[in-house]
Amino acid sequence: MLAYTYVARGDLRLLEKPKPALLEDRDAIVRVTLSSICTSDLHIKHGSVPRAVSGITLGHEMVGVVEAVGVAVTQVKPGDWVAVNVETFCGECFFCRRGWVNNCTHPSGGWALGCRIDGGQAPYVRVPLADQGLTPIPDGVSDRQALFVGDILATGYWAADITPVEAGDTVLLIGAGPTGVCTLQCLLLRRPKQVIVCERDPLRRAFVEAHYPQVLTVSPEEALPFVLSHSDHGGADAVVEAAGTEETFRLAWQCARPNAVVTVVALYDGPQVLPLPDMYGKNLTFKTGGVDGCHCARTLDLIAQGKLDTTPLITHTYPLREMDAAYDLFEGHRDGVIKVAIDMAL
Repeated sequence: MLAYTYVARGDLRLLEKPKPALLEDRDAIVRVTLSSICTSDLHIKHGSVPRAVSGITLGHEMVGVVEAVGVAVTQVKPGDWVAVNVETFCGECFFCRRGWVNNCTHPSGGWALGCRIDGGQAPYVRVPLADQGLTPIPDGVSDRQALFVGDILATGYWAADITPVEAGDTVLLIGAGPTGVCTLQCLLLRRPKQVIVCERDPLRRAFVEAHYPQVLTVSPEEALPFVLSHSDHGGADAVVEAAGTEETFRLAWQCARPNAVVTVVALYDGPQVLPLPDMYGKNLTFKTGGVDGCHCARTLDLIAQGKLDTTPLITHTYPLREMDAAYDLFEGHRDGVIKVAIDMAL
């Protein structure tokens, strides 16, 4: 089969590889129907993910059909249509029992697919710990509706879940990329008084304005005075930073009111600095880390109910044989691209 492969830093290729086989009793083999490209794949390409293993098939956003399962798998069976979780987790260790599945202590735990083991930018993928890593898709939910459930929508739901938001609050969301828009949808479920989205790209601001007219938008250059003038207590009651630059990290704490929570879900290319003398007296709480992606069944239910819809994020669709062009478009931010779907049937 053809598989889009991380060969070395800056070197991605579509290579011929054998179809994966079951290796452990808790494995499943999934025939991928729809996959996608994530910014994290670009981080791997450019050497920003030290854990990434040369030679692995990329891809951790995918849906498909279960083709085979190991003898210890009980929650899915061949023929089931499933969303694949970005994380693999055992469900049994100290961290998993508390819902902190990103830190699962199993050797295959955490972000493995498309990073440490072969992922889903290929027609087939082996999923370890399949009972936790695969979620059946409800009837009436399409491939495209379910595509982001296991990664960016899981991240958005997690970010909103760990951010305390009350009905009268003003929430600042920094970043209107794919993860930011997923986070926005999940924050709106909490029904805050107001959400402000800070985004540099005017096309992405226009996307937010078109799809979420109840939301205010602002550029980073104007963000601080704008937030102060649209909040009741000297800044946003909660801030979610989903952009990942030095500037946006600074804006996150500057725009927060005293005693606010700042949730950082962005992935940075380098260290960020907390200027504690400048922040002294704001009494901020920071929450940050990798997504605990254990609420996929919940988000699929919300999709089935019509309360979440990430399909507008899919702006382009490519066949697997044109992966080089798909990556080039996505990385170059051309033609209004937000997310690219890879359709294995094309």
